[in-house]
Amino acid sequence: MKIGVPKEMKPQEARVGLTPSGAATLIADGNEVFIQKSAGNDSGFSDEDYKSAGCTISKSIEEIYSFADMIVKIKEPMSDEYPLIRVNQLIFTYFHFASSEALTKAMIDRGAICIAYETVEKNGGLPLLVPMSEVAGRMATQQGAKYLEKPQGGLGILLGGVPGVAPANVLILGGGVAGTEAARMAAGMGANVTLLDTNLDRLKILGDILPPNVTILYSDSSTISHHIKISHLIIGTVLIPGSKAPKLITRNMLAEMQEGTVLVDVAIDQGGCFESSLPTTHKNPINTINGIVHYAVTNMPGAVPNTSTRALTNATISYTRELASKGWKKACKENHSLIKGVNIVNGKIVYKEIAETFSLPFESIDKFLN
Repeated sequence: MKIGVPKEMKPQEARVGLTPSGAATLIADGNEVFIQKSAGNDSGFSDEDYKSAGCTISKSIEEIYSFADMIVKIKEPMSDEYPLIRVNQLIFTYFHFASSEALTKAMIDRGAICIAYETVEKNGGLPLLVPMSEVAGRMATQQGAKYLEKPQGGLGILLGGVPGVAPANVLILGGGVAGTEAARMAAGMGANVTLLDTNLDRLKILGDILPPNVTILYSDSSTISHHIKISHLIIGTVLIPGSKAPKLITRNMLAEMQEGTVLVDVAIDQGGCFESSLPTTHKNPINTINGIVHYAVTNMPGAVPNTSTRALTNATISYTRELASKGWKKACKENHSLIKGVNIVNGKIVYKEIAETFSLPFESIDKFLN
């Protein structure tokens, strides 16, 4: 199969779809890998690194899309990429369709096969979301600590405090991978951490594995309402696979917070779990609304592209190899983890939650696999 890796077009997105070692593995399987010129530079991988791995360097993104059977990338296609996508072309990336009706309809119109990293499912988990959730969770605490500084608009509180001065209160909504990693980081920096979730089994696990300065509580509206008043940093990580994130903090609730409180919305890729969140970029990462600092960068792991690209390729490479060697239909039949990853096929939505989000027709993927 001819595999194309374009340079990402999303603003300040420095990751790349494959490391040179990942590309070499695909080439060893008998595939051809084409990398757009300078696509890996910002991740620390030069064109020479890819050439040494056996890749062909393409001059333009148009070339990549024109002959690749499968496109492997990081983020959803941008509007300038839409016309380049061909019927039956396999696009393997993070799509997060629920956050964009325009993207969803564009991919329907292009007739491509859209397989989303974030909905590939294995043993009830999301293996291709995990590495970026780990990065985003850790970064959420790191960025939150920075924006708590007074020159950044925050309360002027050091996350871990100092002897004789109390540490910051950190509230984390969601006990999944991102929330757990955010809690680990905040606890490690010495903060007073409270983590909320509705899954009792998960709460028991977190109670065993997280440090003693993390308080684990069941999440409900009254608990959230109480803790937002006393928290200095609030990190939202709640995820419903394929669907928009629930709005756990409304715009009206901002009035209950201390001015200079920092909100970090890790769920912004799926629409955000704070009603007042507006998608931002690494260049302009924050909005201050009613005195509350909002950090809602839609590609947080893109700020650490070397780490993120390596981590993601480690997770995706086995699935990419299967898709390349077997084709998407056979790969899905033999590896059921991939079936949930298929979101759109030849103009039809085959992932129910996406169809429901935009009140669009849904068709079973079984129709396309038979």
